[in-house]
Amino acid sequence: MSAPTHTRPHPAPRDGVDIRLPWWALVLPALAFAALLALILNPADAHAASGTPALTHVFEHLRELLVR
Repeated sequence: MSAPTHTRPHPAPRDGVDIRLPWWALVLPALAFAALLALILNPADAHAASGTPALTHVFEHLRELLVR
C-alpha cells in the first residue's frame, strides 16, 4: 500500500505566468554564446597558450591514475 503524498500549494501566479529563474540560468548561456560568437567572428584570437601550465600536468596525472 502506498502512502499518500502531501504537496505544498503554490501561490497563485500573477498575470497567469509564474517564471522564477536564478540569475545564472540566464547569464551563463549568454556568456557562452558571446564567447563562441567572438571566436567565430575573429578566429585569429583563438590561438593556443604557449607553454604547459601546471593545471595541464594535474589533469595528466589524474588521467594516469584513472587508467590504472
